[in-house]
Amino acid sequence: MQHSILAINFGSTSTKMAWYLDEDLQVRETVQHEQEQIMRFASLLEQRPMRRAVIVDFLQRHSIEQQSLTAIVSRGGQTRPLPSGAYRINELMLDDVQSGRWGLHATNLGVVLAHELGAEWNCVPMVVDPPVSDEFEPLARVTGMPELRRQSSFHVLNQKAAAMRHCREQNLVYEQSRFVGVHLGGGISVCAHKQGCLVDANNALDGDGPFSTSRAGTLPSGDLVELCFSGRFTKQELLEKINGRGGVMAHLGTTDMIEVERRIEGGDARAEYILEAMCYQVAKEIGAMATVLRGQVDAVLFTGGIAHSRRVTESIADRVRFVAPVFVYPGEDEMQSLALGAFAALTGVRPCRELSGAPGLLPEQVEHEQQICA
Repeated sequence: MQHSILAINFGSTSTKMAWYLDEDLQVRETVQHEQEQIMRFASLLEQRPMRRAVIVDFLQRHSIEQQSLTAIVSRGGQTRPLPSGAYRINELMLDDVQSGRWGLHATNLGVVLAHELGAEWNCVPMVVDPPVSDEFEPLARVTGMPELRRQSSFHVLNQKAAAMRHCREQNLVYEQSRFVGVHLGGGISVCAHKQGCLVDANNALDGDGPFSTSRAGTLPSGDLVELCFSGRFTKQELLEKINGRGGVMAHLGTTDMIEVERRIEGGDARAEYILEAMCYQVAKEIGAMATVLRGQVDAVLFTGGIAHSRRVTESIADRVRFVAPVFVYPGEDEMQSLALGAFAALTGVRPCRELSGAPGLLPEQVEHEQQICA
């Protein structure tokens, strides 16, 4: 039986779609959404009719029969922590992404639409290696406030895809290698890859690490608390300043890196200064993850859409080449990773799990901390 697989990947300002027959790509497309168009929606879930129309149009233009699909696989959303792998979308996962209590991201809407369309078209709705996949070492999640814990929330799918590609091209074994991976996109994640596991990373959604085109990254805690109680902003406005209207957007009024570089070429000193500050923060985070690996780093791997910018990658690389050789894999292999992961689950090569149980740490993490804190 041949499997017809539709992969979807929602970004903050893009909808990516790809159609596969078994493991073979037939067609792929990216639709960019203007920032003004996105800002017209008061909430993420209100974008559903617009994003659905884009998917249906893609299928119609390429003569893809909806009822012939075996699976629709979305990049995973913000749910409770869970092991990496392939998951069938169920009501518990839907509740997690729609509640927003684990974080808000466009991928949450991808999960909702995959489930909705899967039910309509009688195909399996799935996610593969979602961004909340948790392979952190126990020390990585401890903070200075017992009420708060560091949470795994970053570009797991593309981090793993770039590392696996590097291993294929360099004839390395991923499970025997150590990398610092750097995803440069609307969000920026810097991750320590240790012998097949992603053992630490900044929370690239709304937590810590470098600021990006639309996210504020690490902020001075005391000043942030003062701002929260200043009365100048509502809770929603502050959340949007952290994720959506922070970073380069807050400083320069755009998330378009091509526009930023165009301004720099035109002599805009402020644009150059802000871009260099972002690169400086990324380099600092690479240094931090190198210490997680005790300095034993085989390579630093750049990936993501902004990795197409030589100005950005060279600025960062100039500060971190002492850590390890730098390799650049611009763009992302996320669509292929989604489709191949779904195909492996459909054919029984890897298990297809379902989200279950109470939110919190994984069982082995709970057991470890109970032993340490007893």
